[in-house]
Amino acid sequence: MKGPSAGAGVIELKSPSQLQIMRKAGRVVQELLEMLTQSVKPGVTTLELDELSRVTLLRLGAPSAFKGYHGYPAHICTSVNDEVVHGIPSHRRLRPGDIVGVDVGAIVDGYYSDAAVTLPVGEVLPETQELLTVTEEALMRGIDKARDGNRLSDISNAIQTKVEAHGYSVVREFVGHGIGTQLHEPPQIPNYGSPGYGPILKAGMVLAIEPMVNRGRAEVRLLPDGWTAVTQDGSLSAHFEHTVVITDGEAELLTGCRKGSRS
Repeated sequence: MKGPSAGAGVIELKSPSQLQIMRKAGRVVQELLEMLTQSVKPGVTTLELDELSRVTLLRLGAPSAFKGYHGYPAHICTSVNDEVVHGIPSHRRLRPGDIVGVDVGAIVDGYYSDAAVTLPVGEVLPETQELLTVTEEALMRGIDKARDGNRLSDISNAIQTKVEAHGYSVVREFVGHGIGTQLHEPPQIPNYGSPGYGPILKAGMVLAIEPMVNRGRAEVRLLPDGWTAVTQDGSLSAHFEHTVVITDGEAELLTGCRKGSRS
């Protein structure tokens, strides 16, 4: 979820004690995503997914980062098929072959964590699964560039290069962001651009990196609800996100764990 406070400004370096709290927030989000991954299946409504999330967050003692944010009405975002981001949970029932992006956030002791995954609903077409796979791999390519001494746009370029090599489009209206005591802090992190530009990354920065990728053209439009962004051409869209900490070496994932080799 993108907010207006993620623009230009000083990028805060988190202290070890702050990072300890953010790790707790990250574990909450990771557990929430694991629950949702098990719960997404044909016949489930996105409103039911929101209620499961409410109950899970209550059990974990962490409020939703999204509920009430600039008036957002739900605990999570659920974006189905051509919905890019910020889809509002509803009585819409998921069908076999759909995909649903679930974007979640939590607050622990005043610190935020934010992550997203796009899930297949039952069996999906091979070309649909490829979109999900490439988008997640693009996220991990970006995270690989999130290292002390690199430039911010090195992340952006790694994502764009991976996505466009497969013939997909990077959404440009929405970006990743810094995160900490606010859901959206500096810097903004576009998912496109030339390498070697922007702030130098430093150990202690915490970033929410989140490519949004369309099977068709990059353009999006906003629905009348004022939140849900959809692809202009009706093509499918996928969204993956992790909150990470810049370290002296490989970035630390606060909202998940690294998988095996990536293509």
